[in-house]
Amino acid sequence: MKRLLELKARREGRSQAELVREALERYLASPSPKSLGIGEDTGVTGRTAEARLEKD
Repeated sequence: MKRLLELKARREGRSQAELVREALERYLASPSPKSLGIGEDTGVTGRTAEARLEKD
């Protein structure tokens, strides 16, 4: 990531700090999901979830 940041800063003529601040501002401003649906289906266990994935 450090190398990619260096390259992007150089290409855009901006400082690395500026790019990091901008990225953090965007990340912190985006809403966080309230739920990912984890644990909603009590009938699903690790074993059955794996079996479902293998079918696809």
